[in-house]
Amino acid sequence: MNSEFKHVFGPVPSRRLGRSLGVDLVPYKTCSYDCVYCQLGRTTKKTVERLEYVPLKAVLAELRRKLRQCRPDYITLSGSGEPTLYAPLGALVSGIKKMTKIPVAVLTNGSLLWDADVQEALLRADLVVPSLDAGNGKLFENVNRPHPSITFDRMVAGLAAFRKKYKGVIWLEVFLLGGITGIREEAAKIAALARHIRPDRIQLNTVTRPPAEDFAFPVSAAQMKIYRRLFGRNAEVIAEFRRKTVGGTVKVDEGEVMALLNRRPCTIQDIAAGLGLHPTQVAKAIEHLRDSGAVGAQRIENRIYYEPAQGCSAAPARRMKGETKVRRRKQTG
Repeated sequence: MNSEFKHVFGPVPSRRLGRSLGVDLVPYKTCSYDCVYCQLGRTTKKTVERLEYVPLKAVLAELRRKLRQCRPDYITLSGSGEPTLYAPLGALVSGIKKMTKIPVAVLTNGSLLWDADVQEALLRADLVVPSLDAGNGKLFENVNRPHPSITFDRMVAGLAAFRKKYKGVIWLEVFLLGGITGIREEAAKIAALARHIRPDRIQLNTVTRPPAEDFAFPVSAAQMKIYRRLFGRNAEVIAEFRRKTVGGTVKVDEGEVMALLNRRPCTIQDIAAGLGLHPTQVAKAIEHLRDSGAVGAQRIENRIYYEPAQGCSAAPARRMKGETKVRRRKQTG
């Protein structure tokens, strides 16, 4: 990432948030979950310890400088780990509010919303987007692989308690997996919990990029539309089945990405480190290159490596017939 900005990245295009200026508050893949579908790979530090992982003053100073250069639609606290693990989160949101009228969004897995300190920290945010990926404890353990201190009942109770306390907007993201939660019986269980939580909007998602585990399969677009009906009128499908770039371009030199991949296959983290970029920026650029047929993916020892498609080098060419070696299976339900 640009040496001037260690914690702020983008703006990156977001289907939901337009031009989103990202703020990364924890080290790469520091999270309370280890979700099987995560596009950034396995969690390397699973924790519930809330710390000041990066200096609050430094983050606010970077934001102030960045906002002189751009005017995003949202300032989004997300990045490559779980943002509610950042202890001064409330002070950060308050600091942003003093600096600008641009709305603040927090993308969280929702695992710590039972914590009164986390609830308090999020009260001044304009939009909170938590996740709910399972309708019972067994599937919660299998899909989200939470820190041992986080139980399913505690997590769901936290989502409901936060809804009662928070006066802002909540969009609940539900990630469905083929043959696991992407079957009618399990989707209906999640829908029942969502009705209890009462978010302003429910957003259904599924695998559209190579996931952390090769058994994390997508649900088809047609089936997602059917499941949407279970969740009611405020539900929508947000999975980017066609992978269209939204809200502007990512400032990443795709030629440099291809030049790096021509030397050796790389993970998203490898590319980010090699080119000084944020992993989220790299993920967006890789998505565009895969959509154009320039890059393919293969899984080696539970890591996703990207490489030029056959016949491609420093520029996008024709779509590769076997775009990815990550397996897919027929959907049921």
